[in-house]
Amino acid sequence: MSVRIRLKRLGAKKAPFYRIVVADSRTARNGKSIEEIGYYNPTVDPADLKIDTEAAAKWISNGAQPSDTVKALLKKAGVIKG
Repeated sequence: MSVRIRLKRLGAKKAPFYRIVVADSRTARNGKSIEEIGYYNPTVDPADLKIDTEAAAKWISNGAQPSDTVKALLKKAGVIKG
């Protein structure tokens, strides 16, 4: 089972709101997730980002692979160095 940390899209049309979730890579984008570890709201200025850094670090150490967008958000939050 390949576990990914990725975005789950919520919100209205033209007003996206995302939850950062840990999910099996085979599930649908908005399908069942294992755990929610934060949220991201790009519609406000500045963008609103909240991540449970302990949970994110735990999942990454257990082998979960973040998507490209989530990797950038984790760097911004200070979970990933680089």
